[in-house]
Parts: sequence; C-alpha cells; structure tokens
Amino acid sequence: MADTVTLQARSAAFWTGAAAGWIRHADRQDEVGRPLGAPAMDRLAARPAERILDVGCGCGGTTAEIAAAVGETGAAIGIDIAEAMVAAARQRFPPDRYPSVRFRTADIETLDVVSGAPFDAAYSRMTLMLLADPVAGCTAIRRSLRPGGRLAATVFRDGSVNPWLFAAMLGAAPHLGPLPPLPVGDEPGPFSFADPARLARVLSVAGFTAVTITPRDITMDAPDDADAVAEWLIEIGAAGAAYRAAPPAGQASARAGAVRLLERFREPGVGYRLPAGLWLLTAVAARADKPSAAGCPPVTHHRQPRQDENR
Repeated sequence: MADTVTLQARSAAFWTGAAAGWIRHADRQDEVGRPLGAPAMDRLAARPAERILDVGCGCGGTTAEIAAAVGETGAAIGIDIAEAMVAAARQRFPPDRYPSVRFRTADIETLDVVSGAPFDAAYSRMTLMLLADPVAGCTAIRRSLRPGGRLAATVFRDGSVNPWLFAAMLGAAPHLGPLPPLPVGDEPGPFSFADPARLARVLSVAGFTAVTITPRDITMDAPDDADAVAEWLIEIGAAGAAYRAAPPAGQASARAGAVRLLERFREPGVGYRLPAGLWLLTAVAARADKPSAAGCPPVTHHRQPRQDENR
C-alpha cells in the first residue's frame, strides 16, 4: 500500500482531473445524488442561526441546502480540495442570492482548524472515505467544532451493495485510455470504510465521542435517458478524466458499454433505480484536544436494514 504522502498527491491530482465532470453534471448530482447525503442531512437537523461546516462540498449544492436551513442569521461554509469545483460553487450560489453561504478551497487533511471556526456542526456527503489520512482530516473537523458540536456524514459501505459503481466503470474502461490505480486495502476510495470498526476507530482517535454508525439503504432515481445517465456516472467516477480525453468515437463506445451493464437497473419508460448501501455516522466533538484515556469511546452499531427499508 502506498504511503500517505503519495496517496495525498494522487488524490489531489485525481480531483484536479475529475472536477470538470462534476461541474458539468452538478445539477444532476444535486438532484439525483441527493439521497446519498439525505440521511446525514436529516440527522444534522440544521437550525436557524447555526454555523455549519460542509466538508467536501463539491459544486456547492449541499452547502446551499444547509444555508436554507440556517437562514440569513446563520452561516454555511463549504470547503473542497478541488479549486475548480469551489469556483463553480461560487458561481452557482453567489453571495448576493445566498448571503449565508461561503466557499473555500481547502484540504481538510492538512489543516489544523478550518478558518471561521468554531462551528456548531459539520456535515459531509461521501467524502470521509476519500481521505488519505482520515484521522488527520477528522481531527481537523473536530477541532473546528465547538465543544459538543455534532458531526453527521455518510460514506459507502461495501461494493456488494453499490453495484452500479462497478457497472459504469467496467462498461466504459475497455474503450478508454489508462485509468487511475484502483485503491488497495484501506487506501482512499469508495469502500475504504466498508468495515465500520475502522470508521469507529478513526472517529474515536480523532477525538469524537458518542459515535453511532448505522446502515442505510437508499435508491437514486435517474431519468430514462440511457446515454445521459451513463455519461453522468462515467464522468463523476474513476474513468471520468480518461473519458474526457478520449476521441468522440471512444466516448460513444464507453457510453454504450456502460449502458449495457447498467441495463439491469433500468425500468423502461420509468427510469433507473440505482441502489446504494451507506453508513450513516454521527458523533460529538469532545472537549479535550486529545481522545479520552479510554482510547475508544463506546460506539453504537445498528443492524443491517432489509432491502426495502429507508427508501
């Protein structure tokens, strides 16, 4: 497994290359991808006048949603490592129309504390699993919260409950140039927190208490537009940069390959139903800068839901 510095450099390069796809599909990601963060948004329960940090804000849709809850007397601060996505977020949600929203380019792994701290709460949709040094990143989040401040976030569980991720990439890959190296073991990637025990350890070492990790099964509903759905999933995934670098014929073949493997998620005339298995995590910032002497505060785990729950 690569060392942390190598992984951080690889991650920064990936998001620089991936940003164009996320910007292009920002509206679709906000609408269709909302269920990926909805359990954490509901648990966050943002209140008027609160100051809330959005870690991994991307093109800003989640930050704007938080801003609507905290109102003009509150603040929603979105940070992301990808400068281009932060620029897009500022264009999509300008301060004259969204006065409580601010966006900043920042790598949470390298910060001691986020500028503007302390915050009442922090939110993150599908970002913590992508950190090369999740302890450092989560420690910075905890230091940026007021004592007793709350964290609500989502990450993927394992690949078996997120099959569309593989379908889009495997369908496109044979028609494109080289892709980024796939993550190994605990390296940053969609399934780096498949084991909830690892996630619990990271949060505890980072100084969080009252940690809960709960499974959630959600479904993303996409329109019955095979070509558009395939392109969206390719461009926001590992094959995105290779897809954009390919000639038109290669792009068409990649979309066709993804369409074939995504067909099992399609209901003709209705659209796509993309199932996703998540961990919903919540935690509270400890008062001390270091974890308690016990090392790992109690963690609450809940049973796996039936497939028809939480949809």
